[in-house]
Amino acid sequence: MANQNTVRGVVLSAIALCFGVTALRYPIGSFAHAGAGLFPLLVSSLLLLLGLVTLVKARFEPAKPIHFAWRNIGIILLGLVAFVAAAKVASIVLGIVLLVLVSSLAATSFSWKRVLAISVALIAVALAFQKLLGLNLQVI
Repeated sequence: MANQNTVRGVVLSAIALCFGVTALRYPIGSFAHAGAGLFPLLVSSLLLLLGLVTLVKARFEPAKPIHFAWRNIGIILLGLVAFVAAAKVASIVLGIVLLVLVSSLAATSFSWKRVLAISVALIAVALAFQKLLGLNLQVI
């Protein structure tokens, strides 16, 4: 029987290694003058550390069987597709609202207040990226 925690640790570590190795192809630079590969390398290093901690933790806990909630996976993928389609056709704001609305259907309970709060927070993050970091996002 495959242990859910072991599989989780292996998958996190594999994703971290893929992004970390790819980040090494870009100039790293230094903390004073960061290159294009510094941020992805740092994030992938933290993800690798999390994956390794999960693997070690899995050795000391009882095994849990792997269970896939295919319906929820499909709902989340549908939410991502709705985000991309709405962002291309209308705006990122509509895409974010659709993403949160559709993805919230995978939760055990549905709350309009939670959907609204998460949507507003994510729109604020997108606006911060646009205004403060100068990213080329067509938020509004």
